[in-house]
Amino acid sequence: MKKAVFVLSALIAFISCQESHKLTFEPLEFSGADCSQCPKIKIQIPHALNEDKLATTINTALREEIIYHLKFDESSDVATIEGAMDSFIKGFQEVQQTFADETLPWEAEINAEIVFEDAHLLTIRLNSYTFTGGAHGNGSTTLLNFDKNSNQELENHELFSDLEGFEKLAEARFREQESIPKEGDINQTGFMFERNRFHLAENIAYTQQGLQMIYNQYEIASYADGPVTLTIPFKEAAPYLKHKVKS
Repeated sequence: MKKAVFVLSALIAFISCQESHKLTFEPLEFSGADCSQCPKIKIQIPHALNEDKLATTINTALREEIIYHLKFDESSDVATIEGAMDSFIKGFQEVQQTFADETLPWEAEINAEIVFEDAHLLTIRLNSYTFTGGAHGNGSTTLLNFDKNSNQELENHELFSDLEGFEKLAEARFREQESIPKEGDINQTGFMFERNRFHLAENIAYTQQGLQMIYNQYEIASYADGPVTLTIPFKEAAPYLKHKVKS
């Protein structure tokens, strides 16, 4: 019996140690008014509860992303999520007054989730969809990486110890995934890379599956083609990364 208790205690201690690096979050939700002629707004994001600089950095980054997606009047000063929602609603009302018979209700749906966390890094994926009239709405994914040691949000280049080397690897894997011949133009099968040269996606992040790149709609292909995702296992990406992940 004593041996069983010891094993159980050791297991609990091990699990606690494994989870000790994780930050504490709570779900945060916002929604617009519920009426037939009101914009449909739904926001669901994690909110960091730790009272430290890292939590402030994470919450600020998420707030700024939401403001970016919802703010309708570029000249107005918006500092909160509620203010961004008001800006979106006001924009719809102004358009509706001018084109009352033609304006469909606007929509905005934003959600975010943690897709990677270890003792040193945290990654959040934010998905957004907005419709403000026209033939279709606009969807996009934003990947945010945070350094838990420096309490800073990381730029893409700060993920790499050898950016040029990783770009060569990524191009090879991209050609392989998309059935593009190893030699010749990167756009020969219909992609739209600028100046016909491969480049890394604007959104790159650590995920449980490996280092992931997401090319949003219009970045390298048409709207109809949708987003393009490339994930490179950490085992392959490791030589080019500043932060190594056990695979």
